[in-house]
Amino acid sequence: MAIIDISLGIKPGFPVWPGHPVIRFTSIQQIGKDSKANVTQIELGAHSGTHLDAPLHFLKDGFDVTAIDLEILVGSALLIDVANAEVIDADLLDTLSIPKGTERLLIKTTNSQLWSENEIVFHKDFVAIEDSGARWIVEHGIRLVGVDYLSVAPYGNTGPTHYTLLRAGIVPVEGLNFDGVQEGRYHLICLPIKLEGCEGAPARAVLIDVDK
Repeated sequence: MAIIDISLGIKPGFPVWPGHPVIRFTSIQQIGKDSKANVTQIELGAHSGTHLDAPLHFLKDGFDVTAIDLEILVGSALLIDVANAEVIDADLLDTLSIPKGTERLLIKTTNSQLWSENEIVFHKDFVAIEDSGARWIVEHGIRLVGVDYLSVAPYGNTGPTHYTLLRAGIVPVEGLNFDGVQEGRYHLICLPIKLEGCEGAPARAVLIDVDK
């Protein structure tokens, strides 16, 4: 059995969505400086690094991240590689022979190369899911969709994709890193920090390859 970490490391200087809080770590206690322990104050937005969205992110009456069904976040997942795609839409998804009954769909694009290069600049031209792709996902009974940049939706037009997915109860997991990971079937574990009242939360996500 192999455990593959597909989470991004969160650190100061890491890219954030434009307008979101920058990431800051501040040491407030240090061993040897009148303290017996090291203590760090952390400042970041709820959508920093690897994270997931709850309906409250775009829906006024949606529930928060603590109410997401944990059964959706743990279980069999299919990772597909669409390295040549510039956008993820219904036409593309129709060509991928995604098996009926797939509940957790993870989509690897050229975005993952940015993480492998330790890119620190936010890229607005990342590969994302257009609304037709989101509707395809809803129509095919998928309950969780994971992408490898900081939003499931295209920059400058984030509303339609999010509304379609979140209204249907689908969990978007954003900011995954599939660099070096082969497409195929895995066991996914993706658990967010339990932030009461928040519309999203950073998460640690891993894939388990039971064949290794």
